[in-house]
Amino acid sequence: MISFLIFLSVFLFMECVTWLTHKYIMHGLMWYFHADHHQPKYEHTFERNDIFFVIFATPSIVLFYFGVEGGFNYLFFIACGITLYGVCYFLIHDVLIHQRFKWFKNTKNKYLIGLRKAHKMHHKHLGKEDGECFGMLFVPFKYYKM
Repeated sequence: MISFLIFLSVFLFMECVTWLTHKYIMHGLMWYFHADHHQPKYEHTFERNDIFFVIFATPSIVLFYFGVEGGFNYLFFIACGITLYGVCYFLIHDVLIHQRFKWFKNTKNKYLIGLRKAHKMHHKHLGKEDGECFGMLFVPFKYYKM
């Protein structure tokens, strides 16, 4: 039970980490890597912004290693929470919203439509200033009503 609580807590906490990282790192110090993601059209399959997948995966890989070496201790379940959040982020952000893969083109789900609308509002700003909606899985309720 404690393992599941660790996993679930980390998964939920990752939304906070994502929001803070997106607002203050991606739209701040590391804007160079994130800027191409805010352009209307992508020139290549990969973007400089994809470096953030590697950055977020690294702690998870390290935690998996030490979690397994330690006999599937709490570090393993922290890594599971981070990894599942990363998978959800990929499916929501890259597949559903940006359609980098054409898997979920015609959804009627209000939650998923709300996520798309909130992210569209985020991308209306092409620069690093004046952004909004920096989270991914939890967005303000007003986007579900629009």
